[in-house]
Amino acid sequence: MIKKAVLPVAGLGTRFLPASKSIPKEMVTVVDRPAIEYVVREAVEAGIEQIIFVTHSAKVAIEDYFDHDFELETILKEKQKFDLLKEITDILPSNVSIVSVRQPQPLGLGHAVLCAKSVIGDDDFAVLLPDVLVKDNSEKNDLSQMVARYAESKAAQIMVEAIPDDLVDQYGIVDVTRTPDVGESIAIQDIIEKPPIGSAPSNLSVVGRYVLPAKIMHLLENIPKGASSEIQLTDAIAVLQQTDRVEAYRMRGQTFDCGSKLGYLKAVLHYGIEHPKLGNDFKQLIHELKL
Repeated sequence: MIKKAVLPVAGLGTRFLPASKSIPKEMVTVVDRPAIEYVVREAVEAGIEQIIFVTHSAKVAIEDYFDHDFELETILKEKQKFDLLKEITDILPSNVSIVSVRQPQPLGLGHAVLCAKSVIGDDDFAVLLPDVLVKDNSEKNDLSQMVARYAESKAAQIMVEAIPDDLVDQYGIVDVTRTPDVGESIAIQDIIEKPPIGSAPSNLSVVGRYVLPAKIMHLLENIPKGASSEIQLTDAIAVLQQTDRVEAYRMRGQTFDCGSKLGYLKAVLHYGIEHPKLGNDFKQLIHELKL
């Protein structure tokens, strides 16, 4: 079973400046929780028990957030604010551990994943890009379905979603023999990075969720470096395809790119109206604005 997940959080967050100048972009709140918590929750719901942050010296706030704050917990107990105490102690389940490794230089997604090699060891693992929130209200989330499919087939899984045809030049697009149903996995022929509009092999874009075999680490170590000496995960996956089956899993949920300001605002709206405490008042506020 997949029990480890790599979350690359070392990026500078230039798309979210000026806020990301002093706050890690992953710590910007979506309603009342930082964006990174939603991604960690997604992983935990899929059965992950070890979260590996590939991080940077400026991102210690992420590690601190998932650590116990004994002073705060003691104060909340003394003041009998047990609801708040439960909220902060429930951030990370007791059976889930956090490990942090440093990425000394920003040399691509593949390099970030490779930085976690010593922790991954010989275990198969998941990769979740924290800029993307995946909202899925199903009993088993999309990542859970990918993990189950991997256990069944041993084929690497890449989450994809259908996007408008006029946006294909902004994403990695998978080449498949047919369009899979929602919740279905299908073999990938190739991944084309930002193809021109009109020549894309499909409208299925790579979302930023992967389930991969441990041997991808060896491939990352040995593939030629690309532009700016970067190591790209898609290049290693292309090599993996020469010997192993790689599948695209078409997601059921909805994505929000919280690395962009508009994507972040969309996430706040969607998560806000479903918030158990604030949702009704938030809907009323939107109604009063008469947008």
